[in-house]
Amino acid sequence: MAKIKGAIVVDTERCKGCNLCVVACPLHVISLTAKEVNKKGYTFAQQVLEDTCNGCASCATVCPDGCISVYKVKQQ
Repeated sequence: MAKIKGAIVVDTERCKGCNLCVVACPLHVISLTAKEVNKKGYTFAQQVLEDTCNGCASCATVCPDGCISVYKVKQQ
């Protein structure tokens, strides 16, 4: 039986670093960048634990700017 994992893609130029996705993630997979900023000067969200995401999409659901996409990836 194949195992399903999640993969997060963040549109870093649209992200304002509001931190809602970080709080919503039950597995603490996503966090804000510490030193990098986008063209608008905001820190942005990024996936920090590659193998932990289960694809629940809580982060994408709470994102007010719709800049997070969650994909489910089949692993063997």
